[in-house]
Amino acid sequence: MDYQLVIIGSGPAGMTAGLYASRAMMKTLILDKMGSGGQMLKTHWIDNYPGFVDGVSSAELTEKMLNQAKRFGLEEKYGEVSFIEAVSRKHFRINLVDGNSIDTNAIIITTGAGPKTLNVPGEKEFTGRGVSYCATCDGFFYRGQDIAVVGGGDSAVQEALFLTKFAKKIYLIHRRDRLRATGVVQEMAFKEPKIELVWNTTIEKINGENEVTGITVKNKISGEIKEIALTGVFIYVGIEPYTDFMGDLIKKDSLGFIITDEWMKTSCEGIYAAGDCRAKPLRQIITACGEGATAAYAVEHYLLEL
Repeated sequence: MDYQLVIIGSGPAGMTAGLYASRAMMKTLILDKMGSGGQMLKTHWIDNYPGFVDGVSSAELTEKMLNQAKRFGLEEKYGEVSFIEAVSRKHFRINLVDGNSIDTNAIIITTGAGPKTLNVPGEKEFTGRGVSYCATCDGFFYRGQDIAVVGGGDSAVQEALFLTKFAKKIYLIHRRDRLRATGVVQEMAFKEPKIELVWNTTIEKINGENEVTGITVKNKISGEIKEIALTGVFIYVGIEPYTDFMGDLIKKDSLGFIITDEWMKTSCEGIYAAGDCRAKPLRQIITACGEGATAAYAVEHYLLEL
């Protein structure tokens, strides 16, 4: 057997699981197709992680988390998973896209989830510099500024309401002529003086140089194109988990998020999940870390019982 535990995904959940597993003297590998950090690298500065009074850059926090885990023996490897085989009880084979495979006794899935994007010019370039997908993470940085929220569902409207704590004005941009959010949430948005509804409108481009300075929008009915000056764009057009490679090996909800119990156990014995790929209400760095620790603890007991 190559490893006792393989962690697939090197975000905060994965790195924390690696720390706890390595300190428990399990031979552990953390596997990621791109590198460490996960979705928290989408935000340049993190101000809501405990212990950093003045905040911390996502790059620094990633480096500290990974190096701490590696100090206890965690191994790191780059590779993209193609599919996983359950060879026998306590024996999984992780097949990689490059044709290689890794055998392990247990697996923790921490591949996370990502926001759906608009795929418009400027979005990728200004992510972390005016484009955000998390009001809880970044809203504080837009105190007294004009910003836009894109979307019409519960997440978009609720986050627009949350952002009224900080922003001077919020353009709530929706491609249809009515919101999809629940009635109570809609009413709150309609009554909020800081929120201006922009109906039947799509963003064509996000403008700026070093940071966002505005957006180009198009009215779908009239065809009118205009510029709106602002400093931040929060995008809420959906979120998708990175779990397709698991196939039918474990149970997922209708959106593809992995279903677990409180021990982070999935429907397949020996496979656990933690972080944003799980079906859960809150997706934050701190919750991912807690779940990663729980999953590693659960794996330790699982292997001892066997």
